[in-house]
Amino acid sequence: MIKQILVGAAAAVLLLPPVRAYAQTNAGSTQTMQEVLAFLVTNEGGVPTGDIEQDRVAADATRATLTRALLATIATLPVSTSSSGFTYRLNPTLGTVERASETFGPFFVERALTSGAGQASLGFTFQFASFRSLDGRDLKDGHFVTVARQFRDEPAPFDVQTLTLDLETRTATFFGNVGLTDRVDVGVAVPLVRLDINGTRDITYRGQALLQARARAETLGLADIAVRSKVRLTGDGPGAVSAGVEVRLPTGKEENLLGAGDMALRLLGMASAEAGRTSVHGNFTFGTGGIGREVSYGGAVAVAATPQFTIVGEVLARRIAGVQRTIEVIAPQPDIEEVNTMRLLPGGVDQTTAFAVTGFKWNVAGTWLLHGHVLWPITDTGLTARFTPTIAVDYSFTR
Repeated sequence: MIKQILVGAAAAVLLLPPVRAYAQTNAGSTQTMQEVLAFLVTNEGGVPTGDIEQDRVAADATRATLTRALLATIATLPVSTSSSGFTYRLNPTLGTVERASETFGPFFVERALTSGAGQASLGFTFQFASFRSLDGRDLKDGHFVTVARQFRDEPAPFDVQTLTLDLETRTATFFGNVGLTDRVDVGVAVPLVRLDINGTRDITYRGQALLQARARAETLGLADIAVRSKVRLTGDGPGAVSAGVEVRLPTGKEENLLGAGDMALRLLGMASAEAGRTSVHGNFTFGTGGIGREVSYGGAVAVAATPQFTIVGEVLARRIAGVQRTIEVIAPQPDIEEVNTMRLLPGGVDQTTAFAVTGFKWNVAGTWLLHGHVLWPITDTGLTARFTPTIAVDYSFTR
């Protein structure tokens, strides 16, 4: 009992330096988005762990994990396919061009069918995402713990630093596609992203919660532009196999979390099969450059409920080298006996993220298509939103 009192008294002296008056601090308006994140997760004047250097290492690791999670979402996540909803082929018996598929195809999974020589399309998508959690830890409820201290004989920490973070993106993507020949398509997707960060850092000591810092920032700019090409390897028929390549140009500013900072190359294998009003599609992708090596795969089913209305379901999964989960690392505090310090650090093997997509494509008039779909996370790995809605339109030019 006496030892506990002495330890507690020593802790109280070290725990409460004058800086812990918790006056609100604001991030500078000229800071980049990465600097704002670093400001919010850094334990300066917060929980006195007795190891400032390790605090900085942990803060930098947490910032890097958030940064890579955001970049994996913004800079490398597959954008909606630029392929036209209308695909055509020559009917050799009639000598006329006819639609090659009764469905309008998937959203993210590329179908192996090509548009047809001279066929071109333009489109626009708008997507909104409000990210809720990082590796299963809620970012918005005020319980995302970045640093904590706990007596080894107590059931809960007595000194906790928590982060509350609102991360929202609004992405407008302009895309186009043209069939150079019956077997070769080229396309481009140009995403424009607005990113909003609004966060607070709080300290809770023995149940008393106090604001330590607050920051808010926003940025608007180009993300990484995707240039694509697809070659159909098989002839006309109910099944098709294609190979493709995609180059992500480093047009987005890495310091503002809009781009990977390096060019990325993705090689795609695609297979599709048609059976009346139903089509199935599969992709396998290997990528290099950007934020790291990537392996991804996905499948989709599209069903033409009517000639003008297609229902789509997709599942996609991906693994990026170096994108790890955040884990709690506990170590003895060097300057206070019987106290452990917990910090968040990246750990474990590279994680796989996966999501599902459900939606529709509606031929509202002529060759105008209206798309609507919702993306749902399947895993809690990385930065996730409860759901991400998207609306899009595209127009196909007829020969």
